[in-house]
Amino acid sequence: MLLCIKLGGNDMALDKVKNYFKTHGIEHRVMEFEVSSATVELAAKALNCEGSRIAKTLTFYGNDDVVLVVTAGDAKIDNTKYKTKFGVKAKMLKFEDLETLVGHSAGGVCPFAVNEGVKIYLDESLKRFQTIFPACGSANSAIELTIPELEKYSNQLEWVDVCKLPDLV
Repeated sequence: MLLCIKLGGNDMALDKVKNYFKTHGIEHRVMEFEVSSATVELAAKALNCEGSRIAKTLTFYGNDDVVLVVTAGDAKIDNTKYKTKFGVKAKMLKFEDLETLVGHSAGGVCPFAVNEGVKIYLDESLKRFQTIFPACGSANSAIELTIPELEKYSNQLEWVDVCKLPDLV
């Protein structure tokens, strides 16, 4: 399957995130790139940093709701841990449901300025870093945040441990 993501993605979502950050006085920290940052690899290249420091936001169908889990760029969902925590199998949102259910398009999904009722969780895999780079609503944006800032601005419900990290040799 070929996945095409318009550079810039959803400009309305980017504006929504910028306006959200404006209420906190940090809208000037949002970075926009002339290249895509839609994947961990592309974002790491655009930011000239390790892919593990990219905060990827994974979206799942929950029990009558939507679950967002923000993880380190090198982390993968551990299906057993996920099911134990949330009581359902980890089933990712379909591409066509992202914008409607979350408020952001593929490549720009982030834990900021999401639709009402979306449940946001931060994975322990992020705590290895002083700062991380989540997207800001478009496929060519990011912001650098400390872990306490991510906690504050994401309106997360809690920290979870639902990922596995690659074996470091």
